Amino acid sequence: MAEPMKHMYNEAFLISFGDKVRSVYPHFDTKRFVRETMDETWEKLELKGRMRKITITLGRHLPAAFDEALAVLYAIDESCVGFPYLFFPDFVEVFGTDEEHWSLAMEALERFTPKSSAEFAVRPFLLRNPERMMLQMLEWSQHTNEHVRRLASEGCRPRLPWGHSLPMFKRDPSPILTVLEQLKADPSLYVRKSVANNLNDIAKDHAELVLDIARRWKGNDPHTDWIIRHGCRGLIRQGGSEVLALFGYSSTSEDTPLVTFAAISANDHEVTIGDDCEIRYELTVREGDPVRLRMEYGIDFIKANGRASRKLFLLTDKTVPGSSKLSGSRRHSWADLTTRRHYPGEHRITLLVNGVEAARTLLMVNAQSIEN
Repeated sequence: MAEPMKHMYNEAFLISFGDKVRSVYPHFDTKRFVRETMDETWEKLELKGRMRKITITLGRHLPAAFDEALAVLYAIDESCVGFPYLFFPDFVEVFGTDEEHWSLAMEALERFTPKSSAEFAVRPFLLRNPERMMLQMLEWSQHTNEHVRRLASEGCRPRLPWGHSLPMFKRDPSPILTVLEQLKADPSLYVRKSVANNLNDIAKDHAELVLDIARRWKGNDPHTDWIIRHGCRGLIRQGGSEVLALFGYSSTSEDTPLVTFAAISANDHEVTIGDDCEIRYELTVREGDPVRLRMEYGIDFIKANGRASRKLFLLTDKTVPGSSKLSGSRRHSWADLTTRRHYPGEHRITLLVNGVEAARTLLMVNAQSIEN
């Protein structure tokens, strides 16, 4: 099993970082910094907790004035590159949100984001002053550096994973759209992925708005077409007729079903949490012209409260001739993940074709035995 990411913040890392600080700021006490960071609370802290712990402790050991503290970080930031150094923008989030620090904070976020990412650190600024911050995001969307342009989109996603939620943009995403318009044909795939993810976030609350954007943008630029295809992926999974038609998926109805036969099964009727099973499927496409298919299997996972929540897994997305017969299998792991915990009970597994249920089966998931 892979080592938890939080372990990248360890004593060796902290000593190495402390020595970098001390090389430009002789008053810095590396041993004390490490000792205070790795106090009695350290082992229980997860990744973001450890990052914030480093930030807070660092703030106690750098000059009290925000501009002077930034000067120390600026002196070493060229050698502090990568995911572990997310505490650089986090430092700005914690110590730079006062009005008097606005210009310095914006400069620092712009400088630090290419070296790690400031997508989380910008969000308190958005929550405090969304109008002013979105003007800054619009300015960043025209930056020459792709990392800064990505920040303009990623930082204002309404539902950024791990980040503060932006309820005002869930209610009304219109302030975001000016930024996305600026980035809709960006040459950088890194930026385009963020724009697509932002649209996918917006679609969860404003599906028709995103469909309108997709219709308006579609066909003007290959980069833009890529964005809207990926930005509408959640809507495509839901299988609405409008979005499927927009992206060329074949429609189905009671009068003209897309498939004439479909089946899905698991190789065993039971599986134990931690094990895996083989899921098999087969179907026959209707006669006639070629059809664009998106095949998925969905599992209605039992949650801790006994309710079910569906998760979809893509099988294939392609165009096939009429009367085609398709079959295959997929190994599915029932091991617990950091993002999903499994619970015992009867789980429904469904085969979906262009968002429509075509077949289903049941699988009993058993708890792991406890050995004495």
